Amino acid sequence: MKQSWSLPAPELGRDLGLARWGHYGKPVILFPTGGADHLDVERFLLVRALQPLVDAGRIKLYSVDSVCRQGWLADTEPREKVRQQAAYAAWLEAVCFATVREDCGGTDQPFAVAGASLGAFQAWSAAARHPGQIDLCVGMSGTYSMDRRLGGYWDKDWYHQDPRQFVGNAPEGPEMERLRGSQFVFGLGENYENVAYTDEAAAVLDRRRVPVTVLRWRAPAGHDWPTWRTMLPTVLEHFV
Repeated sequence: MKQSWSLPAPELGRDLGLARWGHYGKPVILFPTGGADHLDVERFLLVRALQPLVDAGRIKLYSVDSVCRQGWLADTEPREKVRQQAAYAAWLEAVCFATVREDCGGTDQPFAVAGASLGAFQAWSAAARHPGQIDLCVGMSGTYSMDRRLGGYWDKDWYHQDPRQFVGNAPEGPEMERLRGSQFVFGLGENYENVAYTDEAAAVLDRRRVPVTVLRWRAPAGHDWPTWRTMLPTVLEHFV
């Protein structure tokens, strides 16, 4: 059974959509690809591919809007892109995650997050910022570097959104140990992929002894929905 919410996001000047499929299981939050909304995972049949795990009560599936189309892909100044990303990150924790927990009966069970392309960036950034709350991140065909979209721009807000920076430079301590209790899985196909994005993101985690697995799908797999419809159910079947 599907349920939908329209959740206010005043700092972003609009409401953001959230949808849920299923009644029981580990909460799995999906982030959309770059120009998509939260229902593209249904239109492109990813929800159908995950239906066996939903029906078995192993996962409770959520999909949420992002700011990629209005921020990272828009013709806006780098500072505005960073501002939107930082506001979105705060909204995720204060509104989206709180709504998911309430919908799951107030559970303190850790979430899984997943996304493809620019959605993979949102997934790994959220997972890296919230160890303990999120214990599994699945990134598919990920765009993990925003350097070309920022054109050399940097500020402290961006530092705290970019895991390459804040994970790479994080001090040892309880937060770092919590992050080492998480699992990151980065998958990509052999065609039409920027392999360097995935390898660099994995290297940041590996240097800090955070568990990370890179899966390389054989041709004809590539940067497209057929790959992701195979990849995500396979990974979740193993880890959930």
